[in-house]
Amino acid sequence: MRAVTWHGKRDVLVETVPDPVIQEPTDAIVRITSTGICGSDLHLYEVLGAYLDEGDILGHEPMGVVEEVGAEVTGIRPGDRVVVPFNIACGQCFMCQRQLYAQCETTQVREYGKGAALFGYTRMYGSVPGGQAEYLRVPQAHFGPIKVPEGPPDERFVYLSDVLPTAWQAVVYADIPQGGTVTVYGLGPIGQMCARIARYQGAGLVFGVDPVPERLEMARRHGVEVLNPEQHHDVPAVVKDLTDGRGTDAVIDAVGLEAHGSAGAELAQKAVSVLPDRVAEPLSEKVGVDRLSALRDCIDTVRRCGTISIVGVYGGAADPLPMMELFDKGVQLHMGQAHVKRWIDLILPLLVDQDPFGTEDLATHRLPLEEAPHGYEIFQKKQEGAIKVLLNP
Repeated sequence: MRAVTWHGKRDVLVETVPDPVIQEPTDAIVRITSTGICGSDLHLYEVLGAYLDEGDILGHEPMGVVEEVGAEVTGIRPGDRVVVPFNIACGQCFMCQRQLYAQCETTQVREYGKGAALFGYTRMYGSVPGGQAEYLRVPQAHFGPIKVPEGPPDERFVYLSDVLPTAWQAVVYADIPQGGTVTVYGLGPIGQMCARIARYQGAGLVFGVDPVPERLEMARRHGVEVLNPEQHHDVPAVVKDLTDGRGTDAVIDAVGLEAHGSAGAELAQKAVSVLPDRVAEPLSEKVGVDRLSALRDCIDTVRRCGTISIVGVYGGAADPLPMMELFDKGVQLHMGQAHVKRWIDLILPLLVDQDPFGTEDLATHRLPLEEAPHGYEIFQKKQEGAIKVLLNP
């Protein structure tokens, strides 16, 4: 089969690799019809290569058609149309029983002290071959895959793998009061959906912050009050002026480690990306490779006793946080990987007959799998108006 493989910093190729096969009775094989390039994939493309091996198959946002199932898989069968969650959970362990699927104890990668295994995402998360490929072996398929109906296009459902449940959880964690206010920092795919879901769930005023014009225009189409930090140099002050001097009830950080603003952190990221793995791995966990300018703006923007929901991925040790300000303001912090299956029963019924989140107005590029290297490049460099790239094997 053909698959997107990692070969170094900013170096991905589409190669012929062995077809996956059933290895465990709880496995399934899915023929992929659509798969996304995620902002988290760009971390592998740019920063986290120390945890990858040459030839690793990337991708964790797939959907497709079941081809084969193991003997213990009864909930799906060949021919079913399914979406595959990015985290791999058993559905039965201590954490899964509490719907904390991102911390599944059956697939936890204890060697690195990490939570549930993920598709296509480094040794830290299990080195499980990913979904940017023609076929995917799905472990724990007795629980994970989400059956979706025939009819609507893939764009309606593919985001159930990551984007929609991640954004939904971020909004729940933000604890926005009905009719309240929220600021979303970062209007990539996750931030776009955070803003739309916040409005759907009853937020009265949603601000979106991003320097990319195409992202601002997309958010504006969906009723978001947009702010460009390159024009409004003190975004927290602007937001406070528009909210009676308080700041918003909640803030969602959908930026993470790619935020601009720290020359030292940028240098650390570049250094880690070129060092040998044995040196880079411990450095990436212990040295400040994160850029916290967006998070600091979140802290300045949230009102006293408000909530900050962190959904942007941070990669290693962080620069010092303003703990005195957080404590004095009484800010609540809530963060973490999305527990995908926890939210599906709430989200999926909304997508079947209608499209309240504008899912078909998110992907700016739909490319053949063979053009994945181009998709990575334009997404990473924010070229050609790229906001979300979907690949079609």
